[in-house]
Amino acid sequence: QVQLVESGGGLVPAGGSLRLSCAASERTSSSYAMGWFRQAPGKEREFVAAITRNGGTTVYAESVKGRFTISRDNAENTVYLQMNSLKSEDTAVYYCAARFGLWVPTTQGEYDYWGQGTQVTVSS
Repeated sequence: QVQLVESGGGLVPAGGSLRLSCAASERTSSSYAMGWFRQAPGKEREFVAAITRNGGTTVYAESVKGRFTISRDNAENTVYLQMNSLKSEDTAVYYCAARFGLWVPTTQGEYDYWGQGTQVTVSS
């Protein structure tokens, strides 16, 4: 059982930046691809970004491409989401997820473990 804990959320003005972190309870680098999803009030949870277990490949939603960067530090069992040029529409609860295996799907049903989420609020 992999436990994931997100941190780094908060209130930020539009145009600002935040860096989210996701700490895993065990070594995930050799076995797990990692992803970030978000859920805004009244909306479905949606894919944001994902990264393969060695960090060699990243995938982004079109809405965040060029503004967000996913990365991982396998020595620290931590995944990051650097968010720049934030917009009010980025306001959501952000969730970290882990998937056993090589590839990085963009659908939430493909992921095996989830964190509790961290709130990001962008003020306009």
